[in-house]
Formats: sequence, structure tokens, C-alpha cells
Amino acid sequence: MNHWIENAAVRYETCNKEAIRWLINRPSLNGFLDTKVNSITGIDYDMSSGLRGPNFTYGWIQGRGLEALVTFAEFYHELDPPLSKRISERAERLFQRLRQLYMRDEHSYFLYDEELKPVVPWNDGVKSQTTALPIFTYSDAFIAKGLVAAACRFDCENVGPFLEYLHNVIAAIQDGRFQMEEKRALSLENARAEPDDFGPRMILLGAAGLLHRCNLSSETNFADQFIDDVLERYYDASSGLLLNIPKQDTCNVGHGIEFCGFAFEHLEKHPNDPRIELLAEILQTSLKTGLQGPGIALSLSSKTGQPTSPYYPWWQMPEAIRATAIGFKLIGDESLVTLWQKADAAFFCNYWQSEKGFAYQTRTKEGPIDYVPATPDLDPGYHTGLSLLAAIRAIQD
Repeated sequence: MNHWIENAAVRYETCNKEAIRWLINRPSLNGFLDTKVNSITGIDYDMSSGLRGPNFTYGWIQGRGLEALVTFAEFYHELDPPLSKRISERAERLFQRLRQLYMRDEHSYFLYDEELKPVVPWNDGVKSQTTALPIFTYSDAFIAKGLVAAACRFDCENVGPFLEYLHNVIAAIQDGRFQMEEKRALSLENARAEPDDFGPRMILLGAAGLLHRCNLSSETNFADQFIDDVLERYYDASSGLLLNIPKQDTCNVGHGIEFCGFAFEHLEKHPNDPRIELLAEILQTSLKTGLQGPGIALSLSSKTGQPTSPYYPWWQMPEAIRATAIGFKLIGDESLVTLWQKADAAFFCNYWQSEKGFAYQTRTKEGPIDYVPATPDLDPGYHTGLSLLAAIRAIQD
């Protein structure tokens, strides 16, 4: 077992270097990252590709990419200084672009047109997005995290405004001003009409690990509340899973696994916390139930355990690797290693394309399929890179 774990760390390091080098070797798009590539063919999207093409910038991806680049620049600072320098240069340019956009709008948006105006898909094109200042979104969350990470590296004396931005996103989740669906008008009415999904708490819980790594642990008080809220309201004792919405059947097992991984990252500072045991049980049940076919289906029934979606996105596999690696470090349960090995095999056998430096975005049981789970832009080292990096750290600690 120890031999397999040691080999896994080497494999993850190789995978991450392939992905990061692919990312930084691609020319920027006006200072932004360019991951506009078809994950099956490996062919770049072009001006004829509509919303997948270079005329459009996805805030989600840029925020995720900034967090990933900054984290890897720090990781390689001593291990590979030339690579760290190249990553830092790309990260600093992206930091400036995203900072300018945030300072202009006091928000961040899912989709921008070629003039960097916020837009939403509409008919065969786009229309202007509303810019309702009280409403916060996933794009705000991802870009706020990226800006905090970058400011801690490049402008440590001016982290305050970005920390405030991050805490404003957190406050919006707590008082009903967070809107998950960004392809429709942003408004208080639309935000409060949405289902009570635990996704926003899960995503923002990931900020806790980032803040700990930035030596800002004093800013993580929200994390314990989010963990308590999710365990109290979304945990279904009969199935052992986290439900998307309290008392409803639908279960996004991938989000449950990601939640456990983020919770473990926060609770590494408190290894005797009693919640760790329940989180480990949820993680094991989620993987035992969810690992069907080539990976984990986008959704399943908590009552039957059967998939309710034909789609198997790539991201659940590296998130499962993160969660099981840190979970094993915390509690030493070898059954977590068995599940870790299954998730590892699923990712590297069914998704990862070493020769390209990125994974297939989505599969069905029949094979890779051109289905976009969130954005058409490929992962900029976020799900894949940061998850595998967290596993490497867990192994090496």
C-alpha cells in the first residue's frame, strides 16, 4: 500500500507538470488564459465557434486559473525555480486583468463579450447581463478566491479589499443574495426563487484551505458554520449521502465528495475534530455508491443509488483523489485507500490524456462525448491540478 501511495505522488506530479506546462505554453488572450480547446479532438475553438470561441471570456475559468497558477508558482518556487518564474509571470498578468475588471464593476461575471461587457446567452447570441450589486454568484466566488491568492503573492500589503470581497460573497450565501444560475438575469427575485442547494457553501468552503495556506487562518470562521450547516441540513442518514436539496432525492455525489475534501483541508488544523469521522463516512458512502461506469455520474437517486444522468464529468475523479488522500492522512482508515485507488484508476484510465495535457471533459458509458458540464473552456489546473497537488501534500506530510 505504501509503495502504491508513493508511486501515486510521482504520477500526480507528472500529471500536474503536463497540465501546467500546457496551460502556460499557450499564448494569452489579451492577458487572459486560453483553454478554448475541444477536449476530444484537441483542436482550438475559433471565431466560428460561437460562445466557445475567443470572442468570449468566462469569469469562472479565469478565477479558477488564477488560484491554480498562484498555488503552483508557490509550490515550484524551490523545486523548479524556472518553471515557478514562468507560472508567476502568467499569474501576475492575469491578476492585473481580473483586478481591473473587479474594480470596474465591483463584481465578476460568468461571461464577457469581446468588449469585456457582462453578457448572457440569448437565442443565437448574447444580451447584456444585469449588474445587480447586491447579488453575488459563483463567478464572484471563484474570482474572489483567485484575487486573494494572487494578492497574497504579488501585493501582500493590499489584500484587504479582496478579503472583503470574499467575505461579501460568503455573507450573500448566508442571507439569500447568492444566485447560482448565471445564464439568466441577476436579481434578488431570481436568487431567492432558486432551490436551496448546498453548492455555494461547498465552493466557498474551499476558500478556507486557501486562506490557511496564505497564513490567514483568522479569516476562516465561516468554514465551521458552513460545515455544520451542510451536515445538519443536507446529510441523509438513510442513504449516507449529502442531498442537493434537503428532503429531495437528487444527489450530486461529486459535490458531496468535493465538500468532504474541502472540509478535510480546513480541519487538518484540528485533526481531533469529531466531525471528521462523519465526513469520512459520507465520503466512503459517496464513492461506494457513485463509482459506477467510467467514473461518477453527474447525478443519481439517493433512494436507489442509480444514475439519473448519462454524463460522467472528469472533475469528480481528482476531487475524490484529494478527499481520500487527506481523509486517509487524518484517520488512517485503509478502506479509504481502496477507494482512492479506484478513483485514481478511473481518472487515469478513462479521462486523462497525457499526450495532450488535459482530460476529456465528459464521458458516457460508451466513451468521451462533447458535452459541456459548466464552461466550454477546459480546466486551467483547478479541479485536476489543485486536487492532485493537495493529494501530493497529504502524502508528503
